[in-house]
Amino acid sequence: MPLPAAVPVPDAFEARTNATFDALMWALSRPGTMQPLPAPGMAGVAEALLDRECRVFCDDPALAGRIASLGAARVALPLADHCFVALDVAPDRLAQVATGSALYPDEGATVVAEARFGIGQRLRLTGPGIETAAEIALDGIAPGFWALRALLCRYPAGFDLFLICGARVIGLPRSTTIEVL
Repeated sequence: MPLPAAVPVPDAFEARTNATFDALMWALSRPGTMQPLPAPGMAGVAEALLDRECRVFCDDPALAGRIASLGAARVALPLADHCFVALDVAPDRLAQVATGSALYPDEGATVVAEARFGIGQRLRLTGPGIETAAEIALDGIAPGFWALRALLCRYPAGFDLFLICGARVIGLPRSTTIEVL
């Protein structure tokens, strides 16, 4: 009789980070659609995205401590693959975020920030993953951010954006066109 195949059983941490990663990928696949996260806040997103091969910038001291425990290299904003930043302040420094190029779009960063969903500035989204157009409302983001993003995100170059509100995430890939209403 053959022996049963060994099947690895994920522990709680691995199950949570896998579920978070799935939510992030669905969020990017369906821009503007809220996806549930297994845990609130940006720490779980960091756990799902970062490892020892990542370069990260974080402007939140509390989150930076958690990120340090993941082994990712802490670097200056222009060198980061992943940027955990506040978007409710002047967006000028985000002009430093890596956006890659037409030849190397994979060098564009992933930006992760907190926002409030369902209130604030109304936006119309169009592009891949959106059937016609989608409208969302976001608060907690500086007014000049969307104009700056439009300048920096010239597909295929640009940065992907994850917005976190409690235990929900919205993904806005660089290929999404955003119109401020």
